[in-house]
Amino acid sequence: MSRIGKQPVTLPKGVTVTVGEHNLLTVKGPKGELKQAIDRDITIEVKDDHVYFTRPTDQIRHRALHGLYRALVFNMVKGVTDGYKRQLELIGVGFKASNQGNLLDLALGYSHNIIFEIPKELKLATEQNKGENPKITLEGVDKQLIGAVAAKIRGLRKPEPYKGKGVRYMGEVVRKKAGKAAGK
Repeated sequence: MSRIGKQPVTLPKGVTVTVGEHNLLTVKGPKGELKQAIDRDITIEVKDDHVYFTRPTDQIRHRALHGLYRALVFNMVKGVTDGYKRQLELIGVGFKASNQGNLLDLALGYSHNIIFEIPKELKLATEQNKGENPKITLEGVDKQLIGAVAAKIRGLRKPEPYKGKGVRYMGEVVRKKAGKAAGK
């Protein structure tokens, strides 16, 4: 039995979960609403402020989906109650970030600025204090969307291993390599 799938998802006050036709699960909360299509083999039951997931057999596919959908619904419930936040920092001389609404303008050492459009479901904030690295903050209710957008921004200029320049997640540790050895 899947240890994750066995555990029920507890619903905090103000959060409702409904299962529509074709196993479309909807989670509504104070911060928003999320939908997820659940595989037809997995059975969902909502009772007494808990969501239970059961699988029909012990096939590898069913075992994998059992834990997957429980984890996805748990993340959805947490997202509509607390929300998710992801911060990135730009490390490098002349690296800048600014935003106008959901348009992110990045100067990452290329010959031109990169204009990146953030989905309207997310809130974007940039911060540039003197003496500190520029910071980008993404907030929203969908954990998958925030992770995908943050990875896309990071992919524009990944941290390189020699000087550590690039876009990195807040608190990310980049292992540095030794440079080329000096000549004789």
